[in-house]
Amino acid sequence: MSINLGRRSLFRRKEQDNVVRLPWLKADLEFTDKCTRCGDCSAACPEKIIIVGDGGFPEIDFSVSECNFCKECVNRCKEDLFDLNQAQAWANKAVVSDRCLNIQSVYCRSCAESCESEALVFNFIDTTFVSPDVVFDDCNGCGACVSICPVSAITVSPDC
Repeated sequence: MSINLGRRSLFRRKEQDNVVRLPWLKADLEFTDKCTRCGDCSAACPEKIIIVGDGGFPEIDFSVSECNFCKECVNRCKEDLFDLNQAQAWANKAVVSDRCLNIQSVYCRSCAESCESEALVFNFIDTTFVSPDVVFDDCNGCGACVSICPVSAITVSPDC
């Protein structure tokens, strides 16, 4: 009996575009093909932001805390998934939605105050209430702004 590889590929996991994966992953890596879902990375994360996601694959959950780029997930992983020679840990960037309190005329600067890289800036032109602009060149995608936002108006996206 021969195996039809075309049909078999129907059962392979495909990458989800909106999922934030681990930092320092190799650029051309088919993550769901290589990750064994062992859980070592999530057990190693001191911030507890690596959770078990869809299909048992690790995902980043910034609603809990931020990534401090400690590399514990990389050090604990037994698979060849990472490239520490990359200029940045990942291409993820903060995205501010229209739920931002400042758009609703409520003073809040929590996100900017929590951003160590100062990537969230408020450009006051003719009003006190403006949502922050993300300076993508300065944003390292750490997620510090996500958990601090009182209305969950900020996400970190791999699509920026």
